Amino acid sequence: MADTSASLRRKIASAGDLQSVVRAMKSQAAASVGQYERSVAALGDYARTVELGLGACFRSSAPLDGAPPSHGQTGRAIRAVIFGSDQGLVGRFNDVVLDHARATLAALPATAQVWAVGERISSGLADRRTPAAGTFAVPRSVQAITALVGQVMVKVVGQDEAHDAPGPRTALYLFNNRPVPGSAYAPVSQRLLPLDGSWRRKLADQPWPTGMLPEVLGEVPGEAVVEVPGEGTATVRALIREYLFVSIFRAAAESLASENASRLAAMDRADHNIEKMLRTLGGSFHRLRQSSIDDELSDVVAGFKALGAGR
Repeated sequence: MADTSASLRRKIASAGDLQSVVRAMKSQAAASVGQYERSVAALGDYARTVELGLGACFRSSAPLDGAPPSHGQTGRAIRAVIFGSDQGLVGRFNDVVLDHARATLAALPATAQVWAVGERISSGLADRRTPAAGTFAVPRSVQAITALVGQVMVKVVGQDEAHDAPGPRTALYLFNNRPVPGSAYAPVSQRLLPLDGSWRRKLADQPWPTGMLPEVLGEVPGEAVVEVPGEGTATVRALIREYLFVSIFRAAAESLASENASRLAAMDRADHNIEKMLRTLGGSFHRLRQSSIDDELSDVVAGFKALGAGR
């Protein structure tokens, strides 16, 4: 059935309304990407301070030259946290990070307990026959990330103390999508615990930025700890907790930035397609209108000729 002038007008109006919605969502996604990327950048200075403190503590502790990198996982309980999205218009965002996490965890010697950030990640784990040990809500703002990190620290990291199991027996992994140039993202993983030996040596070898060398305070009895083999001071334990906080916060912020970057790219493609549709509909409308005008002119000319012939 051929389009009429009225139907084309309705289609053009509907496409215009849809384009307005898409452009509003595009602007919101762009603003959100910037918000989360700025939070990651701002976290960098604090992370640098924590690493300097850890480096000072490692230098003052037992020598690390003979300590092998902590790659072995034999005898350890393995836990993992996967960050996803509960929003739409993000394509395969959740599937990409789930596939990466599944491939990584499958190579480990023990079955991992997995916590999901987002109901869709939890559903994806169930579909892959790996039920989630727990589910956290996806934060909706930078301010809400801190609450999420606190929940992860208590329910995942803090389970060692709840079960009277020392921290070194646990391996902790994070999986999330990280933004890459071109409004895209890539899945990444990080092992937070146990601390890697080569990473510890790297921190211990880095120079102190000023001429005033630090002094590591002694242990404070009764303080809650995250156990670290070879380090017994409360100072190191407090810095390790801050290191965990920074790492989990960064993973959450990177995941949210990637989610909005994916949505921004999808909205940009939709905007381009709608613009192309509007040009096509506009061309069809103008051709139909011109054809109607030509027909009316032909009728006028034919009527004029008929009147002239009847005189």
